[in-house]
Amino acid sequence: MAIYFASRITMTFMGYGPATMVRTISVRADTRDKDLNPVAAAAGVIPGTHTYAIDLDSVAGRIAAVPGVREYSVRRLPSGNLVIRVKMYQAVALWGDGDAYYPLSADGTVVNRPSEERNPSAILFRGKLPGDISEITKLAHNFTGRLDYLEWIENRRWNMHMIDGVVIMLPEDDPAAAIGTLLTLDKNHKILSRAVQIIDMRDGARILVK
Repeated sequence: MAIYFASRITMTFMGYGPATMVRTISVRADTRDKDLNPVAAAAGVIPGTHTYAIDLDSVAGRIAAVPGVREYSVRRLPSGNLVIRVKMYQAVALWGDGDAYYPLSADGTVVNRPSEERNPSAILFRGKLPGDISEITKLAHNFTGRLDYLEWIENRRWNMHMIDGVVIMLPEDDPAAAIGTLLTLDKNHKILSRAVQIIDMRDGARILVK
């Protein structure tokens, strides 16, 4: 028995036997709602390929270039098969450049898989972005159907551009409170339905309407 296993190990390292061939490539992700076919295609490994002829660093580099991949690893099993693990960006909004719409993750990463059509229920951002857009994205959903896009101003605060042309200038500190106030004003006085151009909420003590 010892001679058998020693022979099998020697054959494997010399490039002989079934353990030196890739029979399956397993692609695993941290979510079930993503299409992993682009990841498998990017690996570029055909079953039957000699496993030790595969440069794992090259495979990893190709997977890193797949749109939506945030983290990745490639592992060669003792059987010769490959296991690819990826973590994908989760889109929470869109970013637009005027010609196309790109999925946008909560940390402000623009995923390079654009569409020419905008999802009407998605929050749209334009211009530069901060490192975290999760809170403002949740707040902006209060204006779905009325909001055109959000813009990060002077690296410190947000402007909300409404579909009808109204610009809402949010304060640097506590934009959530300002939005809560705006929703109350709109409910009680229909401020967003009036003929105004700018609602300036940068000063917490007063609201300017132009």
